[in-house]
Amino acid sequence: MTTHYFEHPLNEKTRIYLRVEALLHQLDVSAKFSDDLQHLNFFRALFDLLEIFEQIQLKSELAKDIEKQRQTYRNWLNFDGVDQNTLQEILQEVDQVHSQLMAAERFGQRLKEDRFLSAIRQRFNLPGGACCFDLPALHHWLHLSNQEKQADASNWMESLGALSNALQLWLKLTRETGRFITQQAHNGFYQSDAEEANILRLNIPMQYGVYPMISGHKNRFAIKFIEFKSGQAFAGDVAFELAVCC
Repeated sequence: MTTHYFEHPLNEKTRIYLRVEALLHQLDVSAKFSDDLQHLNFFRALFDLLEIFEQIQLKSELAKDIEKQRQTYRNWLNFDGVDQNTLQEILQEVDQVHSQLMAAERFGQRLKEDRFLSAIRQRFNLPGGACCFDLPALHHWLHLSNQEKQADASNWMESLGALSNALQLWLKLTRETGRFITQQAHNGFYQSDAEEANILRLNIPMQYGVYPMISGHKNRFAIKFIEFKSGQAFAGDVAFELAVCC
């Protein structure tokens, strides 16, 4: 059965984490510069990340959340029924990632100090602003060899390594706290309580032709399914899988 996978954050910080994860993925994919327009995706993702770094102290927030996860896993040490070998491996990974995060420079600092990036950032988001007459420095860079461009991209992305590792670990451990359970949305509507939840994960069969509109917060949420073709609320029942991740 073909399904539509969907994630929804239940607080603003997790919303930012998911956006940063998506931007880091865009960087990773577009950094190969496999076609003539991939540089647009790469630089837009890079500059979007810089905007986020300027709005929130992402390093300190992520460090606190990683530390909270570490304390949670430490509380499971020596508990009967818990695989202690697996737990120790998780704790070692958390300790390593946390240490790397604390030792890292402020996110985006090296990127903001880069002369080339600073020269093109201000005009890059103008409508059609990536033309050669708007950004002659970028136009020159685009004529470098693919090897040179990929080396530059690797250097810029290297400064985001601690962020990427910490965020991937936090999201991985958070997603693993919830397991998918089949639920039924009657007349296209479902609601439930949640205790300190961060992310909702849904698997929705494509056969219904619907997508979810979700509202709520860490303790309660509601899901309304919308018919894709009409844009109206779906009147039928929807059987879907839901995981509530804390």
